[in-house]
Amino acid sequence: MPDSARPRPVILRLPPEVVNRIAAGEVVERPAAAVKELVENALDAGASQISVAIEDGGLKRILVEDDGCGLSGDDLAVALERHATSKLVPDAEGHVDLLNIYTMGFRGEALPSIASVSRMRIVSRAAGGAAAEISSDAGRIDGPRPAAFTGRGDTGTRIEVADLFHATPARLKFMRGERAEALAVTDVIKRLAMANPSVGFTFENNGRTVLRYAADSADETGRLARLGAIMGREFSDNAIAINADRDGARLSGFAGLPTLNRGNAQMQYLFVNGRPVKDRMLTGVVRAAYQDFLARDRHPMLALFVDLEPEEVDVNVHPAKTEVRFRDAASVRGLMIGALRHSLAGAGHRASTTVAGFALGRARPEEAPVGMLWQAPYSAHQRPVTLLRGVSEASRVPFVQDNAPAARVEIEPAAPLSGEFPLGAARAQVHETYIIAQTADGIVIVDQHAAHERLVYEAMKRQMEEGGVRRQALLIPDIVELTEDEAARILERAGDLASLGLELEAFGTGAVCVRATPALFGEMDTAGLLRDLADDFAEYDAGLALKERFEEVMGNMACRSSVRAGRRLTGEEMNSLLRQMEATPHSGQCNHGRPTYVELKLADIERLFGRR
Repeated sequence: MPDSARPRPVILRLPPEVVNRIAAGEVVERPAAAVKELVENALDAGASQISVAIEDGGLKRILVEDDGCGLSGDDLAVALERHATSKLVPDAEGHVDLLNIYTMGFRGEALPSIASVSRMRIVSRAAGGAAAEISSDAGRIDGPRPAAFTGRGDTGTRIEVADLFHATPARLKFMRGERAEALAVTDVIKRLAMANPSVGFTFENNGRTVLRYAADSADETGRLARLGAIMGREFSDNAIAINADRDGARLSGFAGLPTLNRGNAQMQYLFVNGRPVKDRMLTGVVRAAYQDFLARDRHPMLALFVDLEPEEVDVNVHPAKTEVRFRDAASVRGLMIGALRHSLAGAGHRASTTVAGFALGRARPEEAPVGMLWQAPYSAHQRPVTLLRGVSEASRVPFVQDNAPAARVEIEPAAPLSGEFPLGAARAQVHETYIIAQTADGIVIVDQHAAHERLVYEAMKRQMEEGGVRRQALLIPDIVELTEDEAARILERAGDLASLGLELEAFGTGAVCVRATPALFGEMDTAGLLRDLADDFAEYDAGLALKERFEEVMGNMACRSSVRAGRRLTGEEMNSLLRQMEATPHSGQCNHGRPTYVELKLADIERLFGRR
């Protein structure tokens, strides 16, 4: 069509019902969004009990009941008008500050938006007044009028939403099916329940009770109980409390031990001023805090709560209020990383109880996970390992890797065991890989390579903080043959490697001369280490300084230089390793997140043999 034939554009005012449906498209994109808005209103009303019921994923029916302060008939008449809200209080001059938000909702769009695309009925009663009812069919209001109130208490509100999106049928084509929509509603209720442990929640789907959380205390104990009910008992049993503050911002919550991890980040939750939010910053924070403890494809479990002054955070970024923007994001990020690292350090050598639970599940066929093969401890042609007794637990000989003749643990009178040494006294080494230690109330099985890897890594970090890893000069320099590219990548970072205790220089084409190695490594496979480092550097950006990857490089160096599986240890070495583990932070897991030991209580062992 030629430009001359085009009609002149005319600016029109859209009808109110169209405006409402546009707003509904921003705020209520699916049933879960409607449930979120209605439950948040109930929380703002001071409810102590909230019940949610849905049918057909929430598309056919949504029912939300609460025992909050309720609404009068006059309030109901205004509640379904756009931008009418009780949650923003003007100052003396009539000004409203949109950054000074203390409630879950404030836009005044939720109820009219939902009402414009559904059939809605609200029954409510405020203190000292009669119950009233108002209804809406695709935005056409009927009421308010007197009604009978059958709520949980003297006050409260009951909102029923039927045939969601019947006024905008095109949106129904974008729904993901009843099961997916019901799961989305379930997730919304769980997140809101996490942030409000003092409120009881009930959720029914097609007449079946899916969730029921009793009201608990609002303190740390109540919060952990609620998190355990939602994230699982394994989380509450292996969670570390987080408490820190900086520049007016306070961080609280719980984080799981590194050995309690998942294959995805779905069990990571962030709440800002009680509001569940999804912030990409959380991913970076968690990765930075746990980088010493987990492989990159594993993710810890945690729930973090940030509380700060409303003017320090903008909750008006997203229509559904699922995203926020911090005024000083760097400070909040630093607070979160520092608090997580401090709390993880305070956990010491502790490993999650799920490690032992998994081991017992493998040993007991009736408790093994579905599809997991169970194998009896011995077959007819196998001999059980004999545990030797009597290693002194008082040994404090420094653990040094060397090539001294390996010795079996000699039988001698057993030393008394007490709680002084949580990892007990070494009793034997099995398959030149695992240390068996006896504790006051059970046994501990230690992976000697994984444990020593963590000890070496932590020692390297301490020395780096003190000015650099101490080195030992080699009497005869070690010449390592590499490819020309590998040698170039290594020599390019020779200066940085020197601070890690590795002194080297070029030796012809494709070869490197190693003149000194980290003193705490003892004798080591320098050729294997340099090849590993060359592979690592190939993955790094060419201009990236090695100091930016120190933790990763040190972790790989510690792994390469640690006591290998297959090395026999003396009794003194084994006990020294146990004592150092007890005194070293994070020694419950290696640098890749694997457990360094499994603890079995005597009661667990007795159950294995049918004594209990």
